[in-house]
Amino acid sequence: MLALAGAARADTCTLVTELDTGRVLKREGDCERRNSPASTFKVPLSVMGYDAGILKDEDEPAWPYKPEYKAWNEAWRKTITPRPWLRDSVVWYSHVLTREMGMERFRRYVDAFQYGNRDIGGDKGKANGLTHAWLSSSLQISPVEQIGFLRRLLKGELPVSAKAHDMTLAVMPTFPLPDGWTAHAKTGSGFQPSRDGSPNRERQFGWFVGWAQKGERRILFARLIRDERKETSVASFRARDSLLADLPALIAD
Repeated sequence: MLALAGAARADTCTLVTELDTGRVLKREGDCERRNSPASTFKVPLSVMGYDAGILKDEDEPAWPYKPEYKAWNEAWRKTITPRPWLRDSVVWYSHVLTREMGMERFRRYVDAFQYGNRDIGGDKGKANGLTHAWLSSSLQISPVEQIGFLRRLLKGELPVSAKAHDMTLAVMPTFPLPDGWTAHAKTGSGFQPSRDGSPNRERQFGWFVGWAQKGERRILFARLIRDERKETSVASFRARDSLLADLPALIAD
């Protein structure tokens, strides 16, 4: 039985496919329904940042933490570089990056990547799309579309420089798996919308999206959990831990 059993009171999609052939190894749940990408959007943000020349390599730019930045995680309250930005999911680093990019370039990238619904308007009436569109707000993407974006990234098919592809792959968080496999993936968590569109803090959602690699074989995956009741644990950590537990059986030859 898959580790997902622990998330029985959640609306969950799991999608696992071969990169090269597109063969579906596992598809379960509603994987067409769109959802806020939350911090999984740091992957396309990384591609944008390296292509625009704002991000330089794994260690530059090193942007210092400022007291006015929202930093509820102690690990964020220091100078941050691209690798820990993704590893520790540092929200304020994303905000500095998109402000450096500007709305016009940001919009062009989202459109060029055909990313989800491409709506970067942000919260209604707040004009905050440049820094908040992907955070339980206007930008929405389905698990199927997440897999499509990752496929274009890994195949070098996004309309960006080779460096932008290569550096994004280099800074992705990694997770060891049995039998010589390694997962490269990003979590993302937030709150589902209430009827009035505001975040419902009683109901989380959590993503874990990326790929597993062994030699030349690469497997794309996405798990999205939408809680149906209040949970004390972080939904993205549950998505991550359960899928990492499930992957070895799903990708076995």
